[in-house]
Amino acid sequence: MKINDRKNLFLINLGGPRTSAEIEPFLRDLFLDPFVFDLPLPEFVRKKLALWITKRRTPKVRKTYESMGFGGGSPLYAETVRQAEALKKILKEKYAEDWNVSTYMSCGYPNIRDLKNFPPSSHNVYLPLYPQFSRSTVLSTYNIIKQMFGDCPVASGGVISHFGMDERFLEITANFIYKYLTNQLDLTNFLHAQSYSKTLNWKNVDLVFSAHGIPMRLIKKGDCYTKELEYSVRKIEEKLRAKGFVGGIHLSYQSKVGPARWTEPNTLVILERLAKQNKDIVIYPISFVSDHLETLEEIGIEFKELSAHFGANSFHRVPALGTHLPFLTYLAEVVSAKKNKADECVCKKYGGEMLGKCPI
Repeated sequence: MKINDRKNLFLINLGGPRTSAEIEPFLRDLFLDPFVFDLPLPEFVRKKLALWITKRRTPKVRKTYESMGFGGGSPLYAETVRQAEALKKILKEKYAEDWNVSTYMSCGYPNIRDLKNFPPSSHNVYLPLYPQFSRSTVLSTYNIIKQMFGDCPVASGGVISHFGMDERFLEITANFIYKYLTNQLDLTNFLHAQSYSKTLNWKNVDLVFSAHGIPMRLIKKGDCYTKELEYSVRKIEEKLRAKGFVGGIHLSYQSKVGPARWTEPNTLVILERLAKQNKDIVIYPISFVSDHLETLEEIGIEFKELSAHFGANSFHRVPALGTHLPFLTYLAEVVSAKKNKADECVCKKYGGEMLGKCPI
């Protein structure tokens, strides 16, 4: 294969320190990003505050990662590598296409900013693993790529945009949850999933879709994140109802940081209310496709303990999609079909840039 014919696919995640030593650089990248740590402050003040918060939070975050049992770091990078390897195999076997598939992070290591020689094109495709659009994830990634190469990655046709409202993805997600609820999902391929007993009376459980929260100031700027989530949950609910599910459906937001108002309702509030009613609770991390700190520690331990404390009859965590074959087959189809060219400004349409309005 000629070097100029080589196809490069880059999977991009927000980031997760692989070791304890990488925690501070990860947090520094996170808080220095103006789309992630968005504050109505002069930029030089915002940066100084970001560095101060990084230093202050590092010891606390280090203790949290140490408790997870992955050597002081996060399993996110390793999980994303597993997805990359599986994608490469599917692209080769199903489409006879040789792609070099690799994994990079927006925060921490290996850092996407190090890819100086791979401008977006039909041969160099970037795939941010965020189902829903948000200024703090998708727009942040686009901005990084634009700074790297001086061109909008959407305009170049070298980026696959968010996929959370794609009917095929929603069908796969609904079937994934259904298989978990009906104990048909092989849990051996998912982290910590086997620590939960089988679900009982699946049709009547309360299903909580928990998404990572974002500050409301981003929503006020026109970010479509909550609208996309509401749409996705509504469509998944329709598919589960068609299969016989009659339980409660709830959308909530987790991982709030700081005193500012964030997206609501908070998952903690929803769980406390349901637990006090002695409900059977099942929680699905709708904004994540890889298990990491927020799914394994926050949902899997903190939320589970809180639910038990307030009297929940049972608590179950549906794993993130991870290397679920239908999900990766879907991504491979999108990559192979080159559905990565946009004829409109995605950031303007979904992120509030240039006074765009949410179309949902």
